[in-house]
Amino acid sequence: MTVIQNIKTRLASKRVGIAGAGGLGSNAAAALVRSGIGHLVVADFDMVTQNNLNRQFYFTDQIGRTKVAALRENLLRINPTLDIQVFTERVTSGNADNFFSGCDVVVEAFDAAGEKEWFAAWMAQHLPHIPLIMGSGIAGWGDPHLVQVQRAGNLYVCGHQKEIDQKDVPLMAPRVTQTAMMQADLVLEILLKDIPQPL
Repeated sequence: MTVIQNIKTRLASKRVGIAGAGGLGSNAAAALVRSGIGHLVVADFDMVTQNNLNRQFYFTDQIGRTKVAALRENLLRINPTLDIQVFTERVTSGNADNFFSGCDVVVEAFDAAGEKEWFAAWMAQHLPHIPLIMGSGIAGWGDPHLVQVQRAGNLYVCGHQKEIDQKDVPLMAPRVTQTAMMQADLVLEILLKDIPQPL
């Protein structure tokens, strides 16, 4: 088996969880499906709105639909054989295990800092063996070098990690997508860590 065949086979067998289907989650999901991930679990309670379209992987004719249903539709257009489970629910300590315990990696893609904090703590306590890739500080534009990765064991945090009031500095597609792509790339790095690549 060639290296490329090995990569395709490996990724097709892996299951990635995504907690939140907004700017980070929807764009990371698209990148992962395009890369060959075969199984996704996505949970989000929210609906697609006009305000989402400047940075999320949705379209005008999907306004008013649940994000997970619209995202499922879009991802299946990329790969019709994708195995995708979607849950139209807010992720809580009561259902997170049901959603993510069978995943090889989990991507955190919540909006609120409080949601990020409890989820990171919950994962560390209940599913410490599963790598968690978070996003933090993604508002604004320019200075792409500020978007970096911090690592601590099985926890990875992508973004510029600064608290910025979104009333003053908006979320915009380039930086949101940059962070989502960084999260997706880390998923691949983790899942393919034993496959050497020439640099």
